[in-house]
Amino acid sequence: MIVKIVNKSKFPIPDYKTSGASGIDLFANIDENVVLKPMERVLIPTGIYLSIPEGYEGQIRARSGLALKYGIGLVNGIGTIDSDYRGEIKVILINFGNEEFVIKPGDRIAQLVFVKYEKAEFKEVDELDNTKRGYGGFGHTGI
Repeated sequence: MIVKIVNKSKFPIPDYKTSGASGIDLFANIDENVVLKPMERVLIPTGIYLSIPEGYEGQIRARSGLALKYGIGLVNGIGTIDSDYRGEIKVILINFGNEEFVIKPGDRIAQLVFVKYEKAEFKEVDELDNTKRGYGGFGHTGI
């Protein structure tokens, strides 16, 4: 898959760090430190713009090290970049931790994974087929 990229940041084009890596790290393209207080949200620019092929999406995901060590995550869990979006990639971070967290220029703030998807064709019906599970959800199977 070829993804066209425009890099307007001060940092290198993101790349895969190992042969088995599924995601690329995104860098904070900021001019000065940003302090993220507990439970505060912030939108951090990356300075990159993508042209993702149709049939694929970019998924912005939290970095596990930042989540474990500092409680830094993404407000929306996983951010979706649609194939027809051409704006700057930005990351919505939240500090779930108890301490202030400082984001420095060039810090690796999130990772980006490309995923193939299919579009559904909906067929309206009067009722759905039965299954053993049925309407059970939200813990219905017990412990």
